[in-house]
Amino acid sequence: MTTAEATLPREAASPRVGRLRSFFSNPWGKPRFLSAWTWLYIIWTIAPVVIAVQFSFNSGRSRSTFQGFSTQWYEAIWNSASDNFDDTLLPALMQSLKLALLTMPIATALGVGLAIGLARWRGRGSSAANFLMLFPLVTPEIVMGVSMFLIFSNLYHFRLGTTAQLLGHVTFSLSYVVIVTRGRLFAIGRDYEDAAMDLGASPADALRRVLLPLLAPAILSSFFIVFAISIDDFVISQFLCAQGCTTIPIKIYSAARNAGNPSLNALATIMMMLSLLSITAALLILRRFNKRHGTGRSAVEDLAHFEI
Repeated sequence: MTTAEATLPREAASPRVGRLRSFFSNPWGKPRFLSAWTWLYIIWTIAPVVIAVQFSFNSGRSRSTFQGFSTQWYEAIWNSASDNFDDTLLPALMQSLKLALLTMPIATALGVGLAIGLARWRGRGSSAANFLMLFPLVTPEIVMGVSMFLIFSNLYHFRLGTTAQLLGHVTFSLSYVVIVTRGRLFAIGRDYEDAAMDLGASPADALRRVLLPLLAPAILSSFFIVFAISIDDFVISQFLCAQGCTTIPIKIYSAARNAGNPSLNALATIMMMLSLLSITAALLILRRFNKRHGTGRSAVEDLAHFEI
C-alpha cells in the first residue's frame, strides 16, 4: 500500500469532522435549534390556557381534578335557572365589552390623528412632544392608575365609574396607537402625498384618498391592539371603579382569592374566544385589502409587522 492510499481515509473523514465542528461552533450559521426552542416556548405559554379552558367544561366544582364533560359553568353565566347561577358574571362581561368597544374607535381615531400631526410637525417642541408620547409605555401601570385616581377624585372631583374607566383606558392605550401608526407613516414617506398634490389633489384629498388607505394595516392593527389592552386591563379599571362597574379582570381577581368555581374559567374562555374572533376578522379584512390593492403580502405578516 502506498503512502497516498494510506492517508486517503483520513482525508475523506476530515471534511465530515469539519462540518460537524462548524455545526456547533459557527455563530453565523443556520440556527439549528431555534425552531425547537420556539415550539417549546409556545407550548409552555399555551399549556396553562388549555388547562384553564379544559376545566371550564368540568362537571364538578374542582379546578384541579377533571371529573367529566359539562357545560353547566357556561350556563351559570347567563341562565338564572342554573343551580350555579352567579348574577355578577354577566354584568362583568358586559362592562368589559362596553369599555373595550368604546375605547377602540376613540383611541384609534385620536391616536391616528396625533401620529400624523407629530410626524408632520417641524417646529419648536416637536421633539419633546414625540418623546413624551413614550411615557405611558415605560411608566408602570400602577403609577398611571394612582395618578388618574387622584386627579379624578381630588383635583377635578370627577365621579368614578364607567366614564372614568373609559377615559383611563383611552389615555393609556393612546400611545400604542401613535407608535404603531407613526412607524407606518415613516415607512410610507411623503412621496405618495406629494405626487397626489402634484396631480391636482388638495391636502385633504391626498390625506383621505392616498394616505389613509396606505395606513389601513396600521390602523386596523392599532384597533385590535386597543381591544386587547382594554379588555385585559386590571389596574386602571380597579382604581377608577365605583359600584356597578366591575370588569372581568376585577371579578376574576376578587373571586379567585375566595376559591372561585369553574365559572370563572368559562368567563375567561369566552373572552379569549372573542379576542380570537376579533383577530380573525382583522386577518380577513387585511387579506381582502391586500387582494384589492395587489400587494401580494400575507395578512398575517401585515398584522404582525407593526413597524414600530
